Amino acid sequence: MKLAEALIERADLQRRLEQLNQRLRQNAQYQEGEEPAENPVELLAEYHRTAEQWQKMVVEINQANNRIQLENGTSMIEALALRDLLKTKHAMLINLADAATPEQSRYSRSEIKMLAAVNVREIRKQADEIAKQHRELDTQIQQANWLNEL
Repeated sequence: MKLAEALIERADLQRRLEQLNQRLRQNAQYQEGEEPAENPVELLAEYHRTAEQWQKMVVEINQANNRIQLENGTSMIEALALRDLLKTKHAMLINLADAATPEQSRYSRSEIKMLAAVNVREIRKQADEIAKQHRELDTQIQQANWLNEL
């Protein structure tokens, strides 16, 4: 199985766990004289089986990530951490640029004028560069995911 396929399966298992959790909550109580829509004992057993499958998949994915290297020699673990960092930095820069962009809500010259404390154009330029780095790195990661076996 390719790493990319394992990642898809892990996501499916996570969704299944969330659905089972919701169904368990919905059937945790029932009105006296009625029956729950689904048997919570069976749902709980299915949840535990699915959770075990998910845990095994996570271990296999992490072991694969630990041994895989990208074409440029960077380890997959380092690449994943860098991708997360780039995503976080990009979001921060976009939020900063949005917050620094003055709104023109003055109705007269006597009202207080707000000014940007940072160079919005430069911040957006930095955000664009980080977004480009993120896209390029993500492409390398996705390529490695489809080339490498679990």
